[in-house]
Amino acid sequence: MPVPQGARRTGATRVTLLTEGTYPHSHGGVSVWCDQLVQGMPDLAFDVIAVTGTGREPVVWDLPAHVSSVLSVPMWGAPPEGRPPRGRSRNQLTTAYERFLTALLDPRAEEGFAPALYALARAASDGTLSPFLRADRAIAILTALWNRPGLAVREAQPTLHDALTATALLEHALRPLAAPAPKSGVAHAVSGGVAVLPGLAALEHHGVPLLLTEHGVYLRERYLGYRTAPYRWPVKAVVLGFFRLLAQESYRRAALITPGNRYNRLWEEEGGADPESIRTVYNGVDPATFPAAGPEPDAPTLSWAGRVDPIKDLETLIRAFALVRARLPHARLRLFGGTPRGGEAYRDRCEALAAELGHADAVTFEGRVDDIKDAYAAGNVVMLSSISEGFPFTLIEAMSCGRATVSTDVGGVREAVGDTGLVVPPRDPEAMAAAALELLGDPGRRRAMGEAARLRVIEQFTLRQTIDTFRSVYLELAHPKQELTVMPPVRMSAPAVRGTGSLAL
Repeated sequence: MPVPQGARRTGATRVTLLTEGTYPHSHGGVSVWCDQLVQGMPDLAFDVIAVTGTGREPVVWDLPAHVSSVLSVPMWGAPPEGRPPRGRSRNQLTTAYERFLTALLDPRAEEGFAPALYALARAASDGTLSPFLRADRAIAILTALWNRPGLAVREAQPTLHDALTATALLEHALRPLAAPAPKSGVAHAVSGGVAVLPGLAALEHHGVPLLLTEHGVYLRERYLGYRTAPYRWPVKAVVLGFFRLLAQESYRRAALITPGNRYNRLWEEEGGADPESIRTVYNGVDPATFPAAGPEPDAPTLSWAGRVDPIKDLETLIRAFALVRARLPHARLRLFGGTPRGGEAYRDRCEALAAELGHADAVTFEGRVDDIKDAYAAGNVVMLSSISEGFPFTLIEAMSCGRATVSTDVGGVREAVGDTGLVVPPRDPEAMAAAALELLGDPGRRRAMGEAARLRVIEQFTLRQTIDTFRSVYLELAHPKQELTVMPPVRMSAPAVRGTGSLAL
């Protein structure tokens, strides 16, 4: 149900943020970014359509009066209300769904994806899509389809259980199509994937321009996640086919794409985005909110901040620390950040690894801190070990605090760091340990790198630049005939970062 906030602002440009698993129901990097945009533009009117897990997640951000509504769209839990289609409507939906599945499984039929998707969107708005996908007819369509001669998936001998699993996953993934689509203003999807679905429906049915910002490459992260997912190949073929074609359609239809780094831009161009529709907009922080940190700790200490999640690859970091401690017996590794629900097993695995390597006494999981700056100040060197990132907030925040960094070469990390930190290959504990030892052993170099890192943030990655750029983009898309891109940006004081900062990433 919508969560009413402030009164609607008559005449203000309206922006509908489309989120998945982030703002305003959780803290973290993307949520911080959304809050910065909203807080920085009180002259605009905002709504939020948030794809959530169960729909019971609380709003954890203090929303200002110019956020008119928040609609939670749960992907799990109870299905959307509706009724099964009948008669002609059922036949039309059957035809559209068969065309949709064919596009996912047969490269020769991919042009059928978009018209089929928008037919499914109409059924979702009528309340018939979810009941249809939960009925036997949808299972029968898939089982008949992927056993056709000539389809590669047939060689994997898909089973009825595979069909049940794949259909259920699609039903959940398509639930955001049932959300009321925005009818005016700008729809701004702050990630790819299922969050874009209401924006595509708004564009198709109401002509609302779609703005797409990917902080990480959604499709790449689905490939990484499904590589180890407990499904057989026929299921993965269906689901990954959906995410791949959804990414292509999102890139094709977006009025503007604003990746957070050049790495994402390359993926988007490869996925079919017109280079002319892409503008790189870096994440920014307020240097006054993240001032130079105080004295370094006495014991050689590596610090890390983020959410405890496999994509952050803390196992490689712990293995690298074991190599560091072999050279520096008094070294410590301090890990700051929350463990998302469902991630407890990964944290247990990381703690068990530290114990197995004999370093449980020196590796501490410290949870969230009230002030993220304390996490950066806790280390002589701040580490980032992720296997996938966009333009990570934790990295530019640590740089703003004047700490030297060692980061994995993923996403926009090199663009952020430049020559003010050390960058190593992902999943390489030996290289990570060597870089950490290099900096721990040279206080003068650490200090010089930290000073250069803070200067780099001030010159290139400020919050003010980010907010001014997106205000200009919103006005340009909402009022294209007014050529608002030539107007100077509105100058306002940058908001302080609220909540727990990027710590729950």
